Amino acid sequence: MTTDTQEQSVTLSANAAKRINEIMQANKRAALRVAVVGGGCSGFSYTFDFADAPADDDLVIERDGATVLIDSVSLDFLVGSQIDYADELIGAAFKINNPNAKSGCGCGTSFSL
Repeated sequence: MTTDTQEQSVTLSANAAKRINEIMQANKRAALRVAVVGGGCSGFSYTFDFADAPADDDLVIERDGATVLIDSVSLDFLVGSQIDYADELIGAAFKINNPNAKSGCGCGTSFSL
């Protein structure tokens, strides 16, 4: 697990926590895993997956009963970010408001540093 300083470096919005709880309950899973992988139209992409338990190097973020896991490598790219959920006319999706991203694609799932 990571330190308190790192734990405060990535936040989870109330909207994201609510949606994560709905998804985890429907799929009978424990947590949402957020990761950064190479690829995508801007260089890096965010991925979202299910997890049943944290790995030894995961940051565990909890809010309002929702749990998000971030591995230590991905955390380096996500420091200072907020994980949000937006339900807009054009669609509903998790969004990562990442202050480290220098640019991103129109879909919001990839970014560059």
